Amino acid sequence: MSMFCYQCQETVGGKGCTKVGVCGKTADLANLQDLMIYTLKGISELGVKADEIGYEVEGLDRFIMDGLFMTITNANFDKERFLGKIKEGLKIRDELKANLREKGVNLDDLKDAATFSVNSDDDIVYKANNDKDRVGVLATKDEDIRSLRELITYGLKGMAAYAEHADNLGYNDPEIAKFMRKTLAATMDDSLTVDDLVALTLKTGEYGVKVMALLDEANTSTYGNPEITEVNIGVRNNPAILVSGHDLKDFEELLKQTEGTGVDVYTHSEMLPANYYPAFKKYDHFVGNYGNAWWKQKEEFEKFNGAILFTTNCIVPPKESYADRVYTTGSTGYPGFKHIPDRVDGQPKDFSE
Repeated sequence: MSMFCYQCQETVGGKGCTKVGVCGKTADLANLQDLMIYTLKGISELGVKADEIGYEVEGLDRFIMDGLFMTITNANFDKERFLGKIKEGLKIRDELKANLREKGVNLDDLKDAATFSVNSDDDIVYKANNDKDRVGVLATKDEDIRSLRELITYGLKGMAAYAEHADNLGYNDPEIAKFMRKTLAATMDDSLTVDDLVALTLKTGEYGVKVMALLDEANTSTYGNPEITEVNIGVRNNPAILVSGHDLKDFEELLKQTEGTGVDVYTHSEMLPANYYPAFKKYDHFVGNYGNAWWKQKEEFEKFNGAILFTTNCIVPPKESYADRVYTTGSTGYPGFKHIPDRVDGQPKDFSE
């Protein structure tokens, strides 16, 4: 099989996508995503060793969160972004490795994920596609161990998404980040039994609740407690931007930058809850919600005549009729879509384009 992915409930036959993803993901993209996770596991193994000596690495937690988030179903289909992220991760990994050696940390027992070497984009693609027995999901031969390791990994992906949204609003918990590093590294530990991994799965769920509470605190402290709200589902005649995804910080910055311009803003699908937060109700150009569920976007985006912004998943491979009007930001991406860069030095993203 050219790929193996079973991270969502829509996989072929309920067992796994082995040639192309039901989501539209190609085999080479799926394999790059596996290598992204593999790289994060290597970084996390070193991160655990850094934790043991109290050595903190600025930006490490955010990189791990963002890397995990990029691999969530329907979030990012852009192979070039994954190549760049993997290269960035390998640089972070090797710098951390060198710094730990300088501090006298024994690194003789590192796994391949923390030591493998590539010299070019072609090397990265080759390893992703031809070293699946070591890098991919099926590298774990025991099905019970594999299932538990992947269940934990998917739990960490969800935690990463919530933690990144909270971090964007200035809320973070070092203990959650430390747990994520330790647990990612533990998915490579062959000494852990089924019982050990069941216990770790439950612990992952416990931390999942903690990160949900953190995000709730971040959202409600910043934007107020959600209120039962009547939402307009009609349209006006002004130029407009349609926003999907879950990132309320992105949504807030877009509203501020479009205020007074004559441009209306609508939510779509995952961004619907923004209508319930008191802080957003002061914007007269925030009109309401357009459309239905994420999987109807092909038909609905084609009929929507304005620009479309994805702040997170779920992206459905687009029709050509509207692809030139779609933008991504954050962890999302799709070949040909214009991407709004991340914040620099705490400044808002620039949505002017």
